[in-house]
Amino acid sequence: MNDPEVLVIGRNCLDYISIVEKFPEEDKKTALCFRMVEGGGQGGTSSCCIARLGGKVTLLGRLGDDEEGRFIVERLRAFEVDTDHMEKVKGGKTPVAYLFVTRATGKRTIVYEPNRLPKITADNRLADLASRAGSILLDPDVTYLGRELRRIIKNKVKIIYDCERWRDGVGDMMALADFFIPSSDFLDSMELNLKSGSLSGKIMELGQRVRGTLIVTHGEDGAYYLSGKMLFHVAAPEVKAVDTTGAGDNFHGAFALALSRGYDLHEAVTFAVAVASLSCRGYGGRSGLPTMAEAGETAEKLTAVTVGIP
Repeated sequence: MNDPEVLVIGRNCLDYISIVEKFPEEDKKTALCFRMVEGGGQGGTSSCCIARLGGKVTLLGRLGDDEEGRFIVERLRAFEVDTDHMEKVKGGKTPVAYLFVTRATGKRTIVYEPNRLPKITADNRLADLASRAGSILLDPDVTYLGRELRRIIKNKVKIIYDCERWRDGVGDMMALADFFIPSSDFLDSMELNLKSGSLSGKIMELGQRVRGTLIVTHGEDGAYYLSGKMLFHVAAPEVKAVDTTGAGDNFHGAFALALSRGYDLHEAVTFAVAVASLSCRGYGGRSGLPTMAEAGETAEKLTAVTVGIP
């Protein structure tokens, strides 16, 4: 493959997805509507999103040399993701996740297996890949790379960080990433200790601590972002959501591709909101992914508006 538009570094896992009418209470049971198996993980899903949109994407990650790992690679290749730099660890175990999707709402509950494979290191191979990429997307599984990544990158490639929750190394990422993108749940982290009581106030407060541009995803409400001293909001389009699995991952993937293709901040966020919303049309985070034409048509109908700060 030629130089990637986006280099994605992060987690891959196997998702066992169960669709139920209603998620049961603890110690209760419910009937299964149907089930499916799909590749998962933030890095894997965002890579499939980029490829589905027609982008050239290289995925760097590690898998076990097991049946789960082989299935994941097959699915990535089906989307035309460059997997030449996926490493299979001899004797390693590919992590799995169990997802329960409520059919009436599209909401999902996830029980996941932590990744116990050896960590990716900031070596010469990574430095070479990074130097040839249009942008780099780091998922939460490789937060630890923040300490070393900027040291080995020689060019001005933009780094996008998918912030899931507070963990060791997030502080480094706040100082490293050109685009720091958490969900709104992150704003309530005890470690941040934000003083504001409103969503917009918390975003403005966190924006003072982040070196790069802060973008906050807010589920079915779209996304917020800071540009200069202004706070903007892009509302999500109306989409019949059957499964929100992967919406955040697809937002990050779409944003990274838009950035590599020269979109300005407003265009890139609007495009990412459109893609993330449309991806909820199918189960598993990948089956509902739009084409570039579909995404562009939806994005054209969305508008970024300024938000008043209390």
